[in-house]
Amino acid sequence: MSTRYQEVTASLQTDPKTWLITGCAGFIGSNLLEALLSMDQKVVGLDNFATGHQYNLDEVERTVTPQQWANFTFQEGDIRDLDACHAAVKGVDYVLHQAALGSVPRSLQDPITTNAVNIDGFLNMLVAARDEAVQSFVYAASSSTYGDHEALPKVEENIGRPLSPYAVTKYVNELYADVFTRSYGFGSIGLRYFNVFGKRQDPNGAYAAVIPKWVAAMIRGEDVVVNGDGETSRDFCFIDNVVQANILAALAQPEGINQVYNVAFNARTSLTELFEYLAKALGNNGIVYDKPPVYSDFRAGDVRHSQADISKAKQLLGYEPVHNIVQGLEVSMPWYTQFLR
Repeated sequence: MSTRYQEVTASLQTDPKTWLITGCAGFIGSNLLEALLSMDQKVVGLDNFATGHQYNLDEVERTVTPQQWANFTFQEGDIRDLDACHAAVKGVDYVLHQAALGSVPRSLQDPITTNAVNIDGFLNMLVAARDEAVQSFVYAASSSTYGDHEALPKVEENIGRPLSPYAVTKYVNELYADVFTRSYGFGSIGLRYFNVFGKRQDPNGAYAAVIPKWVAAMIRGEDVVVNGDGETSRDFCFIDNVVQANILAALAQPEGINQVYNVAFNARTSLTELFEYLAKALGNNGIVYDKPPVYSDFRAGDVRHSQADISKAKQLLGYEPVHNIVQGLEVSMPWYTQFLR
């Protein structure tokens, strides 16, 4: 029996569309770019390289065929510039808005820039997409929106108070999207990502995500620093699951539009378990890491536990995640060992 995702991707290859990916040089954006070009879609990319990298685009170019790469048009620009947003959406069918300043610690250090990019930039993209009357607008929301709501698993309708400026900005995105539906009849879909990981996730800098940061330290034989006691847990989501959710959302049925969805695997992995999984996956790729983890203070703004209920995305989008944390690490570890040395 074919899945909804198989049906959607088959229809796209029969009837190619034009997509805009904001933040196309970033981790998630470049994986979306690779997937869409591999399906022979036309893609416009917008990025200012604040957190994205040219080498991500170069790697996508090496991965797809020359004919597929010719379907990509890149525009260097900032979503805080409304004119750049208007230029990027011209002639586009579907928008996948990934551009943002991520990271809870970054937002605590610099809430003003985080607000400007994540709220002002988001509003610019909404206005530009509305003016161009694109067929769909999918945006990266965040599990940080659940804030201090402690119940597990997380259900879309039940959120708490934000615990960081970053969480505030992502919640405001959802509010703006809802208002644009009510005020202008412009539909959108928000995807609340839960701890996404996979190839091309940057291990460098003060705000690196835990998996690439730890893998890079292990490969170099450095200490792995755990924030807290190791029992903090997350619902880690492999990048291929996120790609699937974005494409399904872009082609959602009418009843699935104007909604927010959890995008995760619906599982909890503690940081201690993650450390063990990473060491084992590295060992399977010929790299032995035998140092114990080093424990430090809890990180400000972090929630203690996180796990997603994904039944809404399954029901209304046809979302079916295909990789759990262990399977995702098996797939991505060869990339990590090649590019993080």
